[in-house]
Amino acid sequence: VQLQASGGGLVQAGDSLTLSCAASMRTFRSSSIAWFRQRPGKEREFVAAIVRGGGVADYSASAKGRFTIFRDDDKRTFYLEMTSLKPEDTAIYYCAANRIGQMMVAAGWQYWGQGTQVTVSS
Repeated sequence: VQLQASGGGLVQAGDSLTLSCAASMRTFRSSSIAWFRQRPGKEREFVAAIVRGGGVADYSASAKGRFTIFRDDDKRTFYLEMTSLKPEDTAIYYCAANRIGQMMVAAGWQYWGQGTQVTVSS
C-alpha cells in the first residue's frame, strides 16, 4: 500500500490550498482516511478524518470551520481543502489511511504518505 501526498507549497496568510493523497489500496472505498500535520518542534497532530461506517468528518479544533476533508473513491484519492490559512498552519502535512486504533492519535493509523510541506507567510 502506498499513499502519495501532494499539493503543498508556500502561500500567504488568508490564502487557500488543497492537498491531495493518492492511495494504491484495493480496499480504499472501505478505508478510513485522515490528515495529520507536524509543525516545527512539535509532535504529529490530528487534523481531520473520515471514518468509514459513519462517513462523517471529524476535525481538530484548529481545523474546524477552515479545513474540509473529502474523498473521491473512484480516483482512490482524498483531499484536504484549507482556507483562511494562518502562519501557525505551517507544517508538514501527512495523509493516513486504515484506522487501527484511536482516530486522533498517529499510532492509530496503519498507512502513511511521505508528507507535503505547507508554509504560510504572514
